[in-house]
Order: sequence, then structure tokens, then C-alpha cells
Amino acid sequence: MHQSVARQTGYLPGDPEYRKLSVALFAAGLATFALLYSTQPLLPQLVDAFHVSPSQSAFSVSFATFGLGLALLIAGPASEVLGRTNLMRWSVAATSVFALLSAFAPTWHLLLALRGLQGIAMAGLPAVAMAYLREEVHQDSHARASGLYIAGTAVGGMAGRLIAGGLSDLGGWRFATAGIAVVGVLCAAVVWLLLPASRNFHPSAARPHDLFRVLRDPALLALYGIAATAVGAFVAVYNGAVFRLSGSPYELSAGAAGLVFCVYLLGSAGSATAGTLADRYGRRKVVPIGCLITLAGVAITLAAPLPLIVLGLAVMTAGFFAVHGVASGWVPARAHASGVGTGQASSMYLFSFYLGSSVFGGLAGTAWSRAEWNGVAGEAGVLFLVTLVLALLLKNVPSRVQN
Repeated sequence: MHQSVARQTGYLPGDPEYRKLSVALFAAGLATFALLYSTQPLLPQLVDAFHVSPSQSAFSVSFATFGLGLALLIAGPASEVLGRTNLMRWSVAATSVFALLSAFAPTWHLLLALRGLQGIAMAGLPAVAMAYLREEVHQDSHARASGLYIAGTAVGGMAGRLIAGGLSDLGGWRFATAGIAVVGVLCAAVVWLLLPASRNFHPSAARPHDLFRVLRDPALLALYGIAATAVGAFVAVYNGAVFRLSGSPYELSAGAAGLVFCVYLLGSAGSATAGTLADRYGRRKVVPIGCLITLAGVAITLAAPLPLIVLGLAVMTAGFFAVHGVASGWVPARAHASGVGTGQASSMYLFSFYLGSSVFGGLAGTAWSRAEWNGVAGEAGVLFLVTLVLALLLKNVPSRVQN
């Protein structure tokens, strides 16, 4: 009976397959962010291990996000022909293999190459996750299901940084990188075992012109801009925070500094809550509020006391995941209503997301070298202001879906 309902309307909360889907995509999101940003708490150690500058050490994050962004442009369209489920399964598995190899990289350049390949391998998951949810979940629960997936990425971001920081205190950056790879392997097993096969996916011929169609809708363009600026500011703050907390007057070890990433739990809650509110009040109202929360969080981090810095990071994290959770689910809904490929639109959103992470996140090293925390906070503040402007502009774009 559930299968019949799934074919007609999509899975609803309470359906067994909905629970399996939610757990599998939560694990997939956890693995993606844990592996993608696993080197972020290790930046000071990489500076010492490979004798590179702080701005160069940030390349260990940027190479992975840039490789992911480029591969998304291929993975999304490919999923329209090949299907969603197997692409997501193989993506998580291959990413874990490259993560394990990274732990044994003998040189800086080889480490960067493996991080780039890791980013390329993981593209199959985020490229199609939102399109998969739109096809398999009932339309009344789209935002809720999307919020749960993004919540998994929030927990992954916390777990990856927290575990890496703790393991690096025990055995150095290589031991930490290997430990995160094991987490990826376990999550890959969950995805393979639980992720339901697509029931409402219908293969379609590759249509390269769809890439241009998803660039003509002003609402989609604004959402791509929100993705790039919001995550760029977010990653910049955390890249800079690692150096701030490891330096004077705090002098925290990698493990102690990694505890700060526990605030990612608020990101998970923020994403899930924002998804529920968006279903009730509309996406156009929720996203600007999330932007204001991120700006408030950055402002709080300008204070010197450590508890206030942690509070500021917590507030900013909750706001960011609220914005990203709602915006990322909005993209396939808007694309479907506009008659363009949801995989293409989701890929373009995530390409913008990871391009912003690579470029703006990488600039945090330069901002830190020039003006330390004030420079990093200034960069993030400007980017979040742009995000807010784009969110407000969406209010004036004609609606094609309930948002």
C-alpha cells in the first residue's frame, strides 16, 4: 500500500520508507560535510607540517569545494539520464576512499590533488539529493524533508571538525584524517542499506540547453547568489576562527578549539525549524529572517570574551543553516514549476554554493593576514548583507509555487 501511495503522492512522515529515506539522507549529508571540511580544524597543523602560509593552508578546503562545484555541473544533468539512487550511493563510497588516501599524502601538492578528487567524487550526492526528495516525498512535506537532509549536513560539519580536532591532538593530522574517513565509510554503508530506490524518477534525454534555461529565471538567479554569498561568509568565519582560537590570548589546542563546532547542533535545529516554518508561512518570509540572524551572530563575535565568541558562532550557524535549508529546497520546487530540469537547477545552486565556499572562504586567510579577526568579520558581514539584499529582492519576483 505504501508503494502505491508513494507512486501517486510521494512518501509522507510516518511511512516506513519515509523513515528509511530520512535516515539515509541524514547519514549522506553527515558524511558529505564531515569529509568536505575535515581539514578546517587542522589548518594550523598543516601550516607547520608542510611549511605553508595560513592563506595557503585554506587551499586544503578550497580545492575540495572547488572540485565539488565543477563536478556538480556534470553530475546533475547525468542524474536526469542515469537516475538518482545509485549515483548517490557510489558518490558517498568513493568519497570515503579518497579521504582515506589523503591521510597518507606525502607532499602538500599531492594532498591538494587528493582533496580535489575527493570533492569531485562527492558531487553525486548533493547534485541530486534535493531533486530526489522532490520526486519521492509528498509535496506538503518537501521543506520538512529538505530541512532534515540539511540538518544532517549541519551535524556532519560539527562531527567532522570535532572529531578531526580531537584525533589530531592524539595522533596528528594524518590520524585525524583517517578517522574521518572511517566515519564516511560507516555512513556510506547506511546509505547503501537504507536509501529507497527511486519510484517516481523518469529518465529524460540530456538537454544541454536546460543549463541556459535555469540561468534565465530571476528567482533562481537570486537563490544562486544567496548560496554563494551565505556559504562564503560562513566558511570564512570558521576558517578565521581556527586561527583566532589557536592564537593569543586563547591558545586552544586543535581538540579544544574543535569543541566550538558543537554549535553546529544549533545549525541542525535551525534548518529543521526553518523548513517547518517555511511550510507554514512561506519561504519568502523565512529566508530574510535567517539572514538577519547571521548578521547578528557575526557582530557578537567581535567581542573578546571567549563565551561571547562561541555565542556569536552559534547564532550565525543557526541563521546560516536556516537560510541554506530553505533556499536549497526552494530551488527544485521553483525549477519544477518553471518547467526546467530540477537536477540542472539544483546543480547550479550547489555549484554556486561551493564556488562561494572556495573563493570567499579562501579569502579569509588573506583577510586574517591583513587585519586578523576584524578583517574576517568584515568580509563575512559584507557577504551576509548581500545575501539579505538578494533575499529581499525575491519578494518582488512573481511566484510560480507556494513560497
